[in-house]
Amino acid sequence: MPKYCVILPAAGSSSRFGGKTHLKKPFVSLKNQPVWLYSAQKFRERSDVAQIIVVISEEDEEFFKVKFSSNLAVMDIALVIGGKERTDSVRNALEKVSDECDFVAVHDAARPCLQSEWIDDVFEQAGKSGAAILASPIVGTIKKVDSNKRISQTVSRDGLWQAQTPQVFEKQLLTNAYKIYSGPATDDSQVVESSGHPVDIVYCPNTNIKITTQSDLRLAENILRSAPKKDALSEFSQRPNRNTPSLDDLFG
Repeated sequence: MPKYCVILPAAGSSSRFGGKTHLKKPFVSLKNQPVWLYSAQKFRERSDVAQIIVVISEEDEEFFKVKFSSNLAVMDIALVIGGKERTDSVRNALEKVSDECDFVAVHDAARPCLQSEWIDDVFEQAGKSGAAILASPIVGTIKKVDSNKRISQTVSRDGLWQAQTPQVFEKQLLTNAYKIYSGPATDDSQVVESSGHPVDIVYCPNTNIKITTQSDLRLAENILRSAPKKDALSEFSQRPNRNTPSLDDLFG
């Protein structure tokens, strides 16, 4: 059985999140548990995950260790200090990946609604091709606008997908891609794509949301609340031809 290292980047500035507590989005409470811990627990329960690394900014190190030291110890989670850009943070984490690991999965620490079935699917596909990410097809009408916020073009949504995480890669492939990549990137797939290696898409419903604003907390809470009811979300989660519920279906 191949072994996986999971990197959870949590070093961003959370500039769009706001809120009264001034906590960054991975650290805020969601149903009485910090956001980042949901995904960490989901990965820790898997026998094929040999290592979990959480990446935080230097300014959050003292707070994180005081607040979550028991979680780190009990769950055997390593802590790495990130850099200015996401690519810097992942690059720092890659230096700490265990030799035991064959693959590396990068998952947003602020994406707490992950389901086991989705991990199964993307791990399986990455094992076949070396590189795979979760994503959902874009179903809305896409408008390109100019600097005055006027529509300049209606863009065809054919072939357009919204990238999600986990994004899973053969360890040496990802490491080599980061060695030659320069500049920022919004996800790790972009780094691997730039190396010339193809990356496969694995369907996932759009309920695998990332917490970006305060209103996303309410959406995430409702998603998590609905999941235990016969695992309501995961039963729709594997193939695009199923009647997958959208956020509008769930929340009206």
